[in-house]
Parts: sequence; C-alpha cells; structure tokens
Amino acid sequence: MRSVPMESEALLSTLIVAARWALSLALYGSIMLGLSYAARRKIFALVALPCVIVLSLGFTFGVSLALERWELIPPAQFTGKPLGGAGVILSQGNTSLVLLKGTQDARGPRVVAFADRPLLYQPDLVGPNNFMPTLPPLPLGSNAPWFLRSIAIDLRLNAERLQGRLNEGLDGWLAGGPAGRHMQFFIYAGALVFFLASLGFLFNLSAWPLANLFTGGLVFRLILSLETFFNSPEMQDTFEFFVGKWLPAPLVVPLIFCVFALLIYIYSMLVYLAKRRPREE
Repeated sequence: MRSVPMESEALLSTLIVAARWALSLALYGSIMLGLSYAARRKIFALVALPCVIVLSLGFTFGVSLALERWELIPPAQFTGKPLGGAGVILSQGNTSLVLLKGTQDARGPRVVAFADRPLLYQPDLVGPNNFMPTLPPLPLGSNAPWFLRSIAIDLRLNAERLQGRLNEGLDGWLAGGPAGRHMQFFIYAGALVFFLASLGFLFNLSAWPLANLFTGGLVFRLILSLETFFNSPEMQDTFEFFVGKWLPAPLVVPLIFCVFALLIYIYSMLVYLAKRRPREE
C-alpha cells in the first residue's frame, strides 16, 4: 500500500517481495501454531512432528518455486490500478511532489515543493532544467514500535536467504540436475524447519495453552534473531576461518541448526521416558 504502482515492473517486483516476506512469516507462524495445536490436542509427537516438518518444508518450497516462476511473467500482462487522482501530493522528508494529473500520468506536469526553495513547476519532464525524481512512497507512515519493525527486518532477511538458496544450488559440490540446483534450499530450509519443530516441548511447559503460545512466540523470535546473526558477514567469515577446510560454507549454519535440534530431541525423549517410568511403576 505504501508503493505507487507507477509502472507494471515496479508493481510486480513489489508484490513478489511482499509475498516472500509473507512466506517467511508463514513458515515460522505455521510451525508455531502447528506445534501448539498438537500439544493442546495431545497428539503423539512421533506423528505430529513429521507432519509439521514435511508440510512446512513442502509448502515453503512450492511457494518459493512459484514466486521464482512469477518473476518470468511479462510485466505488461500484470497491471494494477494507480493510487491517487489529480493533484495527489506525495511527501518524503522536506520535499513534496504534486502530480497534477495523478499517478496515472506520473510523467506528466508536476509541482515540486522544497523546504528552502520556491515552488518549481515542471510542465514537461523533457528539458535541460527538468529532472525525473523517483516517486516517493505514499504518505502512509507507520508508527509501529521497534520490536515489530525488527521482526519485519529479520523476516525480510530470511526471505532473501531462502530465495538465494533456491537460486544458488550446489554446483561443483553436487553436480547438475534439478535436485542439485535446489539441494541447497532443502538443506537450509530443512535444517531450519527441523530445528523449529524440535521446540515442541515449549508448548507443554504449563497447563495454560495461551501462556505456552506466548512463550513459544518469544523463543521463535530469538531463533529468528539467531538465524540473522549466524548469517551475518562477520559470522560467515568466522565460520569459514575455522571450518572452511573441512566443510563447505553453505552447510555450516544448517549443521548448527541440526546439532541444536538433535540435542533438544534427545532432551525431550529423556524427559518423556523419565515421566513415563513412575507412571508405569
């Protein structure tokens, strides 16, 4: 809603970016809600966890592949209704832009208002003294707190990582074919889903499902921050320095997720056996 669809290319790219962001939110949210539902309904973990892992990974891969194909759609075939009529004012910082014919004719006559200069009227953008500034976002500002904005930033970074893994493949490490192309995506996304699914014990901490859901949400937020931290350039250089000779760099973070997940699964199994033994006795 904050972007002016001046051209079909801009509209298509904006929607694809938004869809990838929503996909990352759906990945984390669906696993959290699925684990919470399984805990409330007392579904056996050996049945619930494989279903959550397979469905989440399959949905993420399918939508990611669809978004990749969506980019190949000719922009001329994807049009949207421009926002704003004649005389719409777009503000950004200390500069305001008045489109006299609205966003439908974004290259038409306009008035530019600067903070410390007189009004500038541009009847035609063609000329030595005229310029074509990029249309600023619509003045639909957001006063969301930093906590929510930081979540949005980390989700966007997660979306970029998943898309990068989908496009990179493992050429040279696993040769050729469709499996080799998408193997890196399955390794990273699979390890992440495997790690998130291991946190099912959080939704059995107390007798209050809503309290468990909030606790799980906070822990999932920490995992999202941890993922951003591990994939930062500084940490990637550190991992490459220590294990670059024995392990390919794209596998370091998935391996960390898998190790954490295995430790949590072992812990959950031991707790389950410890609770079951007195019950049998």
